[in-house]
Amino acid sequence: MKLYLSSNKIGNRADEIKKWIASNSNRIIIITNAKDYVPDLERTERVDKVVLNDIAELESVGFEVERLDLRDYFGKKEELEKIFTRIKAFYVIGGNTFGLRKAMNLSGFDELLIKYANEPEYFYGGYSAGSCVLSKDIRGVALLDNPDIDPYNSGLGAIYNGIGLIEDTIIPHFETNPKYAKTANSAVRFCKENGITYRTLRDGDVIIKDMQKEIDIDTER
Repeated sequence: MKLYLSSNKIGNRADEIKKWIASNSNRIIIITNAKDYVPDLERTERVDKVVLNDIAELESVGFEVERLDLRDYFGKKEELEKIFTRIKAFYVIGGNTFGLRKAMNLSGFDELLIKYANEPEYFYGGYSAGSCVLSKDIRGVALLDNPDIDPYNSGLGAIYNGIGLIEDTIIPHFETNPKYAKTANSAVRFCKENGITYRTLRDGDVIIKDMQKEIDIDTER
């Protein structure tokens, strides 16, 4: 699996996505469950516009986009796996990392990612929460996102273990987005104080990795 993890939107390495499309399928699934915490009455203004912009951005680099709602697969991992055999590229947008983590857990998407992680024809792209959720330990992300959110009334407590495809805790929006200036610095401090390895990303930065070898890290500053 190739990972393309950004701080914000596609970031500045779209050339790498185009390379992947050139030798694989251009079909991709967009997953927007990190936005499920937004009340229904606000979704049109706050979410739909974001999602449409994300779809347009994916189409601009050559993808044919299909939407997937993980809520439709809660408790139905076997059905969700059928999608993994049909489409092998996924793009997970930003929002609340802990709400997204619950959606992945309840649907079995997390287990399926791990199952197919070493298959070279798979692609996972994401930004902000969609990147953070792949970290091994997401406790530090609780300084940026509310960890107690439960948009599904699942009764689950906060899940602080990420998917684990990335060893370091990803801290997005570092020193670039004023909205997250203090919280990103607090997340860095938390990781340092608790011996957690971490990686900061400024908006525009991208981590590119395959599951055998890290092939590129965009560290422009």
